[in-house]
Amino acid sequence: MTVVVAHRGASADAPEHTLAAYVQAVADGADALECDVRLTADGHLVCVHDRRIDRTSSGRGVVSVMTLADLDRLDFGRWKADTLRPELDDEPLLLDEGHRRVLTLDRLLELVVDSDREVGLAIETKHPTRYAGLVEQRTVELLRHFGLARPRREGDSRIRIMSFSQLSMRRVRELAPGLPTVFLMDRVPLRLRDGSLPFGARIAGPSIEIVRAHPRYVQRAHAAGVAVHVWTVDEPADVDLCVALGVEAIITNRPREVLAHLDGPGRPRRTDVRAQA
Repeated sequence: MTVVVAHRGASADAPEHTLAAYVQAVADGADALECDVRLTADGHLVCVHDRRIDRTSSGRGVVSVMTLADLDRLDFGRWKADTLRPELDDEPLLLDEGHRRVLTLDRLLELVVDSDREVGLAIETKHPTRYAGLVEQRTVELLRHFGLARPRREGDSRIRIMSFSQLSMRRVRELAPGLPTVFLMDRVPLRLRDGSLPFGARIAGPSIEIVRAHPRYVQRAHAAGVAVHVWTVDEPADVDLCVALGVEAIITNRPREVLAHLDGPGRPRRTDVRAQA
């Protein structure tokens, strides 16, 4: 079964990285959530993609030089109000200021562990950053606090850390040797085209553009014993391509639509597959 991961939450329908987006993704049936993390000046991990907050908040500035209190005064949701699905426009979660404030990683982890069903989480560490390895250190510390830093069984990738940084993969391997790691790629380095991965990485994370142009890369990765998680997969044709190639996880802005497509005519219902697992 291909796992569906909500990219920054249900980010096509709600403001990315807000609690509202993640609550919506869980309600939509996403198997897992995805977030980016950055470290504030006072040492808190917050879910923000860009180095600056200008695009996604009511403020301006660089995350790494701001405190959590600075960020907490801003609105991280109203910027997307005009692009919401009409049926979500009056959604209480989206109108509630508490669900549009900056989201900390520990609050997102609370949502994951308190969910009525099992929900996974893929955490992307953003680099370069002035705090270097402190990002991975704080991330692993938080996962340990929630009892999530160690897989429950062989092959369990419910909780995983992702990065475009090979150094980040190494750091995570040293801090939490059993924790699954995903090496993200917007191009495949020449030495990795055989499906191998850099030290510390366990899962390949190619973009959908790579998979479209080089579908045999997925086959080579699988032949090397490497699972493949693809980003960002929003179009039905791309979903079908990933499923046909046996991709283990697809990361999408549109979990509701992707899940509906996967449950379409001629396909086994995912709820039935889950029940048999």
